Amino acid sequence: MPMPFVDSQDRPPVVAGQFYTNDPDALRLEVRGYLEGAERKSSVHSILAMAPHAGYYFSGAVAGATLGRANLAETVLLLGPNHTGLGKPFAVWPSGRWQYPGGALQVDTELVEHLCAQESRLTPDTLAHQREHSLEVMLPFLAEINPATRIVPVCVSQPDLVTLLAVGKAIGRALRAFSRPVSMVVSSDMSHFVTHEMAQELDAKALDPALALNPTKFYETVRGESISMCGVLPMTLALSAACELGASQSEITAYATSGEINGETRRVVGYAGMIAS
Repeated sequence: MPMPFVDSQDRPPVVAGQFYTNDPDALRLEVRGYLEGAERKSSVHSILAMAPHAGYYFSGAVAGATLGRANLAETVLLLGPNHTGLGKPFAVWPSGRWQYPGGALQVDTELVEHLCAQESRLTPDTLAHQREHSLEVMLPFLAEINPATRIVPVCVSQPDLVTLLAVGKAIGRALRAFSRPVSMVVSSDMSHFVTHEMAQELDAKALDPALALNPTKFYETVRGESISMCGVLPMTLALSAACELGASQSEITAYATSGEINGETRRVVGYAGMIAS
């Protein structure tokens, strides 16, 4: 039976002024510039997009190239890692609005209730999201692409592969049965604090099975090669869901490291964008 839901709750931005400017006009201008760096929008519905969540100075161009290329539905299931350790393993923000400087996106409560009714491990929980930045930094991009975008934010910390695959399949089945089209957006950076050359090598190893839409191989590669990709869990989940939804095509939209931005190539973070349809 459906989970009980808390009263409508708005989430204020917690990393505005840090990861991105808190000036609404400057923010829109900056995000618009990143989105204009994308190739033409895909002509087919994007089932899944993955974009990075570092400070815009470092990863904004990759995020813009990816989300601008993706053909996203008006409802977006946002999947991100849990950097804080707070909250439930599959924490769903249940209602209200997620604010960003100059606006807000509405949580799609109909989809929240549908997902939680179909998969009991998806749990209404705001604690996991309160200090988590990974999904927040996606909002200005989604709002600029389509101000009417509705979101369902999910913070993923469950590390077990079998559980991730099972919940991913359940999400895929639920999305297929939903009354409206939905796209998934995964927020993840790639390798952390290795050399530029090592990041390129390791990230290519991780992206190969992701491009092949093979969630098991992807998870096993990232774990087996000790690749410090913060979003391995939500991406494994999303790949499993995408396969259930019949995804058959994928592409890398952009790749960069922080060393290409600030010139410090001995200790970088990798950023990749990918879409699947």
